[in-house]
Amino acid sequence: MKLSNYKTNNPVFTGYFWDNPPSSSKKMTVSGIFFKSLGCILVIAAITAYLWKLNEAGMPMKWFTLGGMLAAIIISIIISVRLHWAPVLVPLYTIAKGVFLGGFSAYAHKHYPELPYQAIGVTIITFLVMLLLYQTRIIAVTKKLRSVIITSAASIFVVYVISWILGFFGINTYIWGTSWFAITFNCIAAIVASFSLLLDFDHIERQKNRAPKWKEWLATWGLLATLIWLYVETLRLMQKFAIRF
Repeated sequence: MKLSNYKTNNPVFTGYFWDNPPSSSKKMTVSGIFFKSLGCILVIAAITAYLWKLNEAGMPMKWFTLGGMLAAIIISIIISVRLHWAPVLVPLYTIAKGVFLGGFSAYAHKHYPELPYQAIGVTIITFLVMLLLYQTRIIAVTKKLRSVIITSAASIFVVYVISWILGFFGINTYIWGTSWFAITFNCIAAIVASFSLLLDFDHIERQKNRAPKWKEWLATWGLLATLIWLYVETLRLMQKFAIRF
């Protein structure tokens, strides 16, 4: 059975990364993915905390945010074409994401100290709730649900890209403000990010004890991408409510 038959909105879980596995006696396990993901999250948290201190001392975070984002994108592209480099590149991706998140959330931490912690809490709770819903099969990952989530995630990504490009020409779009339209869009994006976890859980379950051990790093990469997206959307939404109310 081809692994590419199983689809997910997260590009690092597509069949391209799972087909033609090299021979290996050790296989991918859930516990392996868990510990690798936990280690990466702790690294991101440490980098973020350090950048918050720098920001409080007066250092601007703009270039940290931009540099971390671009580095994460470049590393992701390299991983996409050099899969076996994942054990080395995913830790570098983690560092880049830590720099990005540190810069991104520095403003909220400085002006609204409780918001980042609340966003982290919401992200963790959402992760656990979605995992429970998946494990108990209260929400079944059907072909129709998969298609809806993939389409929604792709649409949100396209909107963000177009908005980002328009920003270079001084054109402000409604999704970045604090209007009810922007808040609604942010809520939808957060919900889609949450449901994307279901697809990732489903894909990992299908590949556990089948894919080679080193591909745990690819699974870790995918989970980090989804969790960071969820955290960013949650923090942005909280900031909008804090500014508006």
